[in-house]
Amino acid sequence: MLLAVLVLAIAPATAFANPQDIATTHAYIEANYALARANVAGITPGQAQIEHLNSELAQECPGVGAGSPETEASQPISHEVTVALWSLAYGADAAAIRTFTNTVGHLRWSNHAITRDAQTYARSLHELATLPLPSLCVDVRSWKATGFQTVPATIVALVDRVEAIEPKTIPSRLLAPYERGADAGIVARTTRLETKLEENEFLVGQLDWVKLLETLGLNE
Repeated sequence: MLLAVLVLAIAPATAFANPQDIATTHAYIEANYALARANVAGITPGQAQIEHLNSELAQECPGVGAGSPETEASQPISHEVTVALWSLAYGADAAAIRTFTNTVGHLRWSNHAITRDAQTYARSLHELATLPLPSLCVDVRSWKATGFQTVPATIVALVDRVEAIEPKTIPSRLLAPYERGADAGIVARTTRLETKLEENEFLVGQLDWVKLLETLGLNE
């Protein structure tokens, strides 16, 4: 009896995982991997749309923000440029995100914290994928009309709302107990793809942001 108790005490928690949690975890891992692959494939189309936006701004309102101040109060305008970039980047992945959210939105774990994380992640992606493209020329002109003194309240509200969206995947430590078979390998491949996406967003995204600001005549 003592030996049996000791065996149970040191047995890995994964041995007692709920079969439904195992199946649900596998479904999530597969869906997240498919999303990451689609996101990487969407880098080039998304970049093309950003270049197109920059060309439109250069024709419609080049240097419209020239002479604007570089103060804390003016930050919502430059942040709105980021919103525009996100609108195009996530919009390019809208179909893949829709497939992901349709799958993950119905998943349920016995651990409610995991279910909550999954639903929050799916909801955040949906919000980003459906962001309307801001009218940058119109908004900068509206700001300019106040002598660059007052950023329109609608812009401030938009930036605040978007900056509150944080798409976070389910922490790997929560899913690990339910992984089986090839799951760990799929997670590793997904992580590599997500790292590539993060690097692209940081490096190329920064360049795109600066380029749009320069086209609009805005300070960083």
